[in-house]
Formats: sequence, structure tokens, C-alpha cells
Amino acid sequence: MTILKRFFKDQSGATAIEYALIAAGISMAIVAAVNGLGTTLGSKYTTINTSLK
Repeated sequence: MTILKRFFKDQSGATAIEYALIAAGISMAIVAAVNGLGTTLGSKYTTINTSLK
């Protein structure tokens, strides 16, 4: 019974999960920003290439 009480009072696992969720959220934001920037740059390069021909 004391093992179960210690297990439920231990917060280290919850902290690790919280940090993992924060890191996943930041990663998703970075991927979305890079994806949007890549699309914009791709269209700009296409426009420049077309105008140079």
C-alpha cells in the first residue's frame, strides 16, 4: 500500500510529460512556420524565374 502512495505522490513523471508536450508544441510551431516560409519563397523564386526568361 505504501508503494502505491509513493507512486501517486511522485511528480517527476508528470514533469517529464509536461516538458515533452511543450517541446512537441514548439516543434509543431517551427514546422508550420518553415512550411509557410518555404511555400512563399518557392512562389517568389518561380516568379523571378519566369520574369527572367
